Amino acid sequence: MTTANAQSQDYGYDVREAIRRHWVLFLIQGVVMIVLGLVAIGEPMVASVAVALFAGWRFLFSGIIGLAGAFTAHRLPGCGWALISALLGILIGIYLIWRPLAGVLTLTLAVAIYFGTQGITQIITAIAQRGVLRSWIWVVLGGVVNVLLAAIIISGWPGTAEWTLGLLFGINLLMWGLSLVMTALACRAVSAAPHTAAPAAA
Repeated sequence: MTTANAQSQDYGYDVREAIRRHWVLFLIQGVVMIVLGLVAIGEPMVASVAVALFAGWRFLFSGIIGLAGAFTAHRLPGCGWALISALLGILIGIYLIWRPLAGVLTLTLAVAIYFGTQGITQIITAIAQRGVLRSWIWVVLGGVVNVLLAAIIISGWPGTAEWTLGLLFGINLLMWGLSLVMTALACRAVSAAPHTAAPAAA
C-alpha cells in the first residue's frame, strides 16, 4: 500500500470516527431537516416567501460587508465595481425583504432560466461527448427533464411562483435530511477500536 493510500484510509477513518462520536447530533439534525422539508412541500407558498426573505437578508448583509470592504480598500484597483456590486446587493436585499411576494416572482423566473440553460448545456455536452461518455443518454435525459421543468415554470408563470421555490426548497431539505440520517446510522456502527494504518510499501 502506498503512503498516499494509507493517508487516504486514515483520513476516511477519522471522518467516520468523528461522525460516530456525534451520530446523535447528526441524526437529530437530519430528522429536523426532513420535517422542515415535508412542511415546505406541504406549504410551498409559505416556503417560497421564506426563501425570498432569506435571500433578501443574505443580499443585504453581503452588500453591507462588501460596502465596508470597498471603503476600507478604496485605493485598490476595481474598488469602484466592488462598491457598485455592494450597493446593488443592498438594494436587492431591501427589495426582497420589503416585497417578498414580488421577490418570489423574480426568483422563480430566475430559477426557470437557470434550469433551461443548464438543461440545454447538458444536452449539447452529452451529445458532443457521446463517443467517450457511456452514460451520455442519461445526461441527455437529465437535460431534457430540466428543459421541460423550465418550460412548465415559464408557461405557467407567475402562477407557478406559488409552488416552485417552496417545493424545490422542501425537496432539497428532505434529501439533505435523509442523507444526514443515513450517514449517522451508518457511522454509528463504525468500530470504536483503535485504527492501525497498514505499513506503507517500501
